[in-house]
Amino acid sequence: MPTRKQRRREAKLRRHEWEEVYVDADGRELAREEVEEPERPARNGHRPEKKRTASTAPTSTRGIQPPSWRRVLRRGAVFAPLMFVVVHFLSPADVKTAQKVAQTAFLLVVFIPFSYVMDTITYRLSQRRKAAAPPRRR
Repeated sequence: MPTRKQRRREAKLRRHEWEEVYVDADGRELAREEVEEPERPARNGHRPEKKRTASTAPTSTRGIQPPSWRRVLRRGAVFAPLMFVVVHFLSPADVKTAQKVAQTAFLLVVFIPFSYVMDTITYRLSQRRKAAAPPRRR
């Protein structure tokens, strides 16, 4: 059953008269018979699914790489200055720089293994999806 908001929206669409004007690339108005009708969305607001062809199928040339500590350490090196800036601006004024560096180091000690675990989970999920997917036709 449609909600009150959906019923109001449908009533509003029916209440107004809309005149459709078709214009070609040169700016001339065309009769309705001269124009092929564009595909309209379904009544539920979603566009109808198009059948995928070889040209519209999503292709991934790279895929998800297996987890590696080198990549995780590089990511930690990128995020370390950002973490330090956040710690610097969120710390009270009486906190010394050495303490801020120590807090940033602690954040990195937590971030780096967590990042490796997340990479592992993502890689395993992608491998399961790839194994469960039917083979692609070309």
